[in-house]
Amino acid sequence: QVQLSESGGGLAQAGGSLMLSCVAPETSFSTYIMGWFRQAPGKEREFVAARAWSSVETAYQESVKGRFTISRDNAKNTVYLQMNRLKAEDTAVYYCAAGPNLSRDPLRYPYWGQGTQVTVSS
Repeated sequence: QVQLSESGGGLAQAGGSLMLSCVAPETSFSTYIMGWFRQAPGKEREFVAARAWSSVETAYQESVKGRFTISRDNAKNTVYLQMNRLKAEDTAVYYCAAGPNLSRDPLRYPYWGQGTQVTVSS
């Protein structure tokens, strides 16, 4: 079972910033779409952002556009989620995922990390 590894979660104040990182275990992931999802207590897992390794193709959830940026470092097999101007409603467990196609549907991503908690205080 391939496991992605996230880091960078924590506590931030509203208006602050955090950056999440996700390391993919092998270079074969260079052909995969890398995505970030989040799940708040009592809610379904929702799409946040996704990016192809080998192109600039990206997608964002409407509520994070202009605040969050997904980027990657191919040499390090790492994808990042820079989160600025955080809001209390961004509080959730954030998951990194990898899949063959850019999709907002979590079911389209076969590989997942363990999740990292992001808590934004208002």
